[in-house]
Amino acid sequence: MKDADRKFVKWSAGFPRTAADPALKALTMLADHGKLWFAVAAVLAAKKGPTRRAALRGVVAIAASSAITNAVAKPLLPRRRPATDLLPRHRRLAAPPDSSSFPSGHAASAAAFTTAVCMESPAVGAVIAPVAAAVAYSRVHTGVHWPTDVAVGAAIGVGVGLATRRWWPVRPATPALARPSEHVAEMTAGDGLALLVNSASGEPDHDPSAELTALWPAAKLLHPDPEGDLVAELHRELDAADGVHALAVAGGDGTVAAAASVAAVRELPLAVVPTGTLNHFARDLGVEDPQDTARAVADGSAVQVGLGAVRFDGRPVRWFINTASLGGYPDMVRLREKWEHRWGKWPAAAAALIRVLTEAEPITVRIDGRTRKIWLLFVGNSGYQPKGFAPAWRPCLHDGVLDVRYVRADVPLSRTRFAFAALSGALFNSRTYVQEERASLHLEVLSEPLALACDGEIMATGRSFDFAVHDAALHVYRPAEAPAAD
Repeated sequence: MKDADRKFVKWSAGFPRTAADPALKALTMLADHGKLWFAVAAVLAAKKGPTRRAALRGVVAIAASSAITNAVAKPLLPRRRPATDLLPRHRRLAAPPDSSSFPSGHAASAAAFTTAVCMESPAVGAVIAPVAAAVAYSRVHTGVHWPTDVAVGAAIGVGVGLATRRWWPVRPATPALARPSEHVAEMTAGDGLALLVNSASGEPDHDPSAELTALWPAAKLLHPDPEGDLVAELHRELDAADGVHALAVAGGDGTVAAAASVAAVRELPLAVVPTGTLNHFARDLGVEDPQDTARAVADGSAVQVGLGAVRFDGRPVRWFINTASLGGYPDMVRLREKWEHRWGKWPAAAAALIRVLTEAEPITVRIDGRTRKIWLLFVGNSGYQPKGFAPAWRPCLHDGVLDVRYVRADVPLSRTRFAFAALSGALFNSRTYVQEERASLHLEVLSEPLALACDGEIMATGRSFDFAVHDAALHVYRPAEAPAAD
């Protein structure tokens, strides 16, 4: 191996002097301490979506690969760097590093960042890959690493980048499967469409009303009382309207859930316009912008999706499109959403989980007749992925199951054990974590009444909760090119 390294360096040293020499020297210095990749990540993070997720995953991968190469591999496997006389003077660095040559931290960071970016955005990764390869080669070209240093460093980087999927699964590029609906109303100008716009959702300085009325000039705008119960107000407005064949809603998941409740009861197809902050339901549905919605409404293209339902303490049934939760879970989601814009979703989720578990009090409940102490409870409408502590998307919108997850408080050191299992990717081997898929759930709170949260909105408190899922309860417009289930 040493002979092969030396032969490669001598072969490289024989290259004629070109403009590439100062360029590679500048590139290798720019990549010191990951500065190049952090700058690229800042650019990618400026826009929501795959590029921002790519940037965050890339930064996490750099941190992990740097720790492995600099804190573990270099001290354990020290190696002298190539002799300066092997290369011409104009290619040498003015201040070469004096740490162990093996493995190359530059190559590890470049490979880790590129691998992570490729998993979230292959097109961006293809643009970055040649730069990463140039950074890796620059370490040999400037005489500070042997080729095998670079090769092993790159292998570490690729491995770390791929390993992030264990804790942070890659969201599929395609939307969730859903059954095609029978023909629903086709509306180009919006005649027969009732439109609800929550201007308080999403960006604070952007009111989508003008854009949506331009899309559907004939739509009937609904004006519910903002101080009243939105579901009751929508029913009142629709009772007074004539010729409504579909309901459209622009807002966040809480607003969409209220509109879905009304649409399901009245058997109206629902058009979802993603103008909220996170738009979980729209993303799972495959609706990315108002133009997607308008195209589906014009084509009469829709799918059938299931709705979750919960009845507690004798109150009327409450429908939810995404999730319901009890205990510390609403607080965890609130903190995660507050912090994820600065740290990224998965680091924010981990920090929020630790914060909530540190401050939470155990809750005594009876779940289908079994008495348990728990810290928090999550109930998803359809099965969620990943199966860890931060469910993020649904592969199917009509599977007819509730995704039930809770953290037990009745085992020794439950919080510590759960946090360690979650951070190490070993939740399913932990006694503290329970995840089940079922058609219904009955839960009684034996301690103080708990507040119920549905789709991010805090409801009243209660003691007796009955959860169920209603398959194909709602018809929702979706562009025809999105995948459909058989």
